[in-house]
Amino acid sequence: MSFTSDILLSLQNIVGASYVFTDEETRQNYGHDETEDYNFPPQVVVKPKTPEEISAIMKLATQNKIPVTPIGAKTGLSGGALSIYGGIGLSMERFNSVIEVDDKNLQVIVEPGVITQVLKDAVAEKGLFYPVDPSSLGSCFIGGNIAENSGGARAVKYGVTKDYVLNLEVVLPNGEIIWTGANTLKNSTGYNLTQLMVGSEGTLGIITKIVLKLIPKVTHNILMLVPFYKADQACEAVSAIFRAGIVPSALEFMERDAIDWTMKYVDGVSVPIKEEIQAHLLIEVDGNYPEVLFQEAEKITTVLEQFEIDEVLFADTEDQKNALWKLRRAVGEAVKSNSVYKEEDTVVPRYALPVLLKGVKDAGRKYGFHTVCYGHAGDGNLHINIVKGDMSDDNWITEVPKGIVEIFELTVQLNGTLSGEHGIGYVQKDYMPLAFNPTELNLMKGIKKLFDPLTIMNPGKVLPDTL
Repeated sequence: MSFTSDILLSLQNIVGASYVFTDEETRQNYGHDETEDYNFPPQVVVKPKTPEEISAIMKLATQNKIPVTPIGAKTGLSGGALSIYGGIGLSMERFNSVIEVDDKNLQVIVEPGVITQVLKDAVAEKGLFYPVDPSSLGSCFIGGNIAENSGGARAVKYGVTKDYVLNLEVVLPNGEIIWTGANTLKNSTGYNLTQLMVGSEGTLGIITKIVLKLIPKVTHNILMLVPFYKADQACEAVSAIFRAGIVPSALEFMERDAIDWTMKYVDGVSVPIKEEIQAHLLIEVDGNYPEVLFQEAEKITTVLEQFEIDEVLFADTEDQKNALWKLRRAVGEAVKSNSVYKEEDTVVPRYALPVLLKGVKDAGRKYGFHTVCYGHAGDGNLHINIVKGDMSDDNWITEVPKGIVEIFELTVQLNGTLSGEHGIGYVQKDYMPLAFNPTELNLMKGIKKLFDPLTIMNPGKVLPDTL
């Protein structure tokens, strides 16, 4: 649709003229996230500051049937913040306050535009811990984490975003403002609207305030990097560690290309690797009693002795720990810097990881593409980066999607699913019938219709267009 001068004037009256943008540069800047090379600019970018302003914007959008796309920090990997149908790009960056850290009840009230690391630092000052730590925690917004139900390295022990959300203030597509739950640890009162909003990818409403539960801050950790001569054994070792009774706070998998490419990309981080090494596990245990952690680390090394590994590297200092985490968190960016790519976010029961990894490599050989795999192996979450390299444009367009379908079909056969933490968004929606039957998809469609009867709230995401 084209924006009339009356609609633009109404938006300016709601948020102020200096927070409404129609110039090409701003629109292009808010038309992308970190998903491949897509760019879908909104027709106008609006930067509200209060729930009441968003309410007025949504009422205006409803009256004029204007699509509205919530836009956070633009770090997403599934195209969730792309304005597929133009309309209003609703930037949440001015919602950037940590409203209250309640150290008596171990809770925090925060706005959605707060950077996740800023939130973690704010609660840490009170001796508290928000454990969820996606790789982009230094730039992503907590609101986007909730929209995508983000995970991260420490999800294996502490859970993902949904496990910490108690209550949400939400502006519905019709402009009404609601709270979804209660600021209590237990709540069996009615349907769980809070968890319905978590992971809904901005398709049901706009989150404007967040109540999160916290835990006491842990005081000690041990971090080790384990080189494996065989990548499949690195995957097998994951399940073996848990079967031995150890629950690491992080257990990350990186195959050889991932760590090689990242060391070239990141300055000041170097790990000696023998030529025969195929993969690494980055393993962390944490807690408050060092003697217990040393026992757990010793038990892990005993478990690993049954596999073909090289010498285990223990990070002795905070600088060494930070360097290893810097290496792991930069893998995605390093892969992107090498080539055009597609990233899939598969997740399977952890015992099935070796089978999934083999299937990914088989698909690559069959369809002629190269993959770089890494991810949160402790909870079965494997990130698969398909890199174009020297593939022809025709094969990239025609062959890669066939391989992706086969990878997803295998994932579902292994009792897994299409996304562990990146969401479905725009790029994965057409694969949803691989994971859900028509009845299940129609239930989701019915929920969407109830919340958003005009389909103006982040349209073109999650559900296949054929529904």
